[in-house]
Amino acid sequence: MANDLTLANRYAHSLAASLMVPVTVFRSEAGYGVVTSDEFEGDPASVITAFDPYEE
Repeated sequence: MANDLTLANRYAHSLAASLMVPVTVFRSEAGYGVVTSDEFEGDPASVITAFDPYEE
């Protein structure tokens, strides 16, 4: 988990580009998290943004 949204967004963008899969940035009690979008099972209201390498 990251406490800095900018860091989480950079990591998410890099992860999406390198794995070529959509990733989701979400907020939790512990901070910001990044996970592949197909693995995200949390509350949709906690989603900050999503990065899709096929949409530019």
